[in-house]
Amino acid sequence: MATQTFTWVPALSGLSGTATLKVRKAQFGDGYAQRAADGLNNRSSSYSLTFIGDAAKIAAIFAFLDARAGAEAFYWTPLLRPQSLFTCETYSEPTKDGDVYTITATFDQTFAP
Repeated sequence: MATQTFTWVPALSGLSGTATLKVRKAQFGDGYAQRAADGLNNRSSSYSLTFIGDAAKIAAIFAFLDARAGAEAFYWTPLLRPQSLFTCETYSEPTKDGDVYTITATFDQTFAP
């Protein structure tokens, strides 16, 4: 099955992300430390996203995320970064204000579909 692309745009006011760098470190007794990047893909990102829209938009996002069951990766393009592979294991149930629904989701970068 071909990897799909997540095309919905999150609300910018609710967008936040964290980059994590994996580093191997050897600490020596004199205070000196030696560091090296751990692996080819030592940088990974995680984003907390908010989506706001009508029932049809939010239902489509749910369907997309549910179809991947937290295990199958999809393409998504974060701000100022190239398109990458992500998974989504956690998202909120919707809240409703009139005809407007809001959900949050956490996208974690991965390196294999």
